[in-house]
Amino acid sequence: MKYGAMNFPIKPVLDELEKIHDLGFDFFELSLDPPCAHYSDINRQEVELMRALDTHDMAVVCHMPTFVYTADLCPDIRKTSLTEMTRSLQTAAHIGAKKVVLHPSIISGLGPLVLDEALFFSFHSLEILVNEADRLGICICFENMYPRYHAFFQPDQFAEVFDKYPQLKLTLDTGHANMGDPKGSRLLEFIEKFPDRIGHVHISDNKGKYDEHLKVGAGTVDFAPFMQALKNTGYDDTITLEIFSPDMDDLVQSRDQVAALL
Repeated sequence: MKYGAMNFPIKPVLDELEKIHDLGFDFFELSLDPPCAHYSDINRQEVELMRALDTHDMAVVCHMPTFVYTADLCPDIRKTSLTEMTRSLQTAAHIGAKKVVLHPSIISGLGPLVLDEALFFSFHSLEILVNEADRLGICICFENMYPRYHAFFQPDQFAEVFDKYPQLKLTLDTGHANMGDPKGSRLLEFIEKFPDRIGHVHISDNKGKYDEHLKVGAGTVDFAPFMQALKNTGYDDTITLEIFSPDMDDLVQSRDQVAALL
């Protein structure tokens, strides 16, 4: 198994990379969000970033921009969001990423009132991005979200896209699966339905209401059965610890707890 951690995009990327390397992680998950990690900023730093990754013998996984709206009802907003996404994919390819994490677009505004129309735009945008990723030789790992997104938070909602795009993988996020799921069953349902489609894992904890990115054990995610189920699939790839704590010990301890469970 390979363990990684993510940059905080309001801080300089190279500083974040050094910190994550010094904590003993195997790879760097690069969140391509402004103000410090927009694709244009990464393009300007490409030589320095590639040198640092090579020096530290670290791979990179890219996280596509979070705060864009590829399913928006407004055509110009969708168009701009897709431009941001495709250029970010191209930047990911330039710096050697072999896989990227992609959020489904949040369905916002009046979208929930015309859900079928919003979902049509979501699928149309996804097809454009999958085709571009294929052209670039990158695997998209489509991430499960939570109820506020109005789509792609239940396992059944992934069946159609996985049927249509056999090259698409799943980023299985423990924190997202735990939100709005008082029975705590959704996370295991994802593994049961898609054991062969898991291409990346995000680990964080929360108390079921907000995406708090707490350390392992600080919330209500039941990690022991999840880890056993993940292990049973034969998964042996990348796990990013998405622990957003000012105390770096929380990040390292969470990694060590996950490794012990596996």
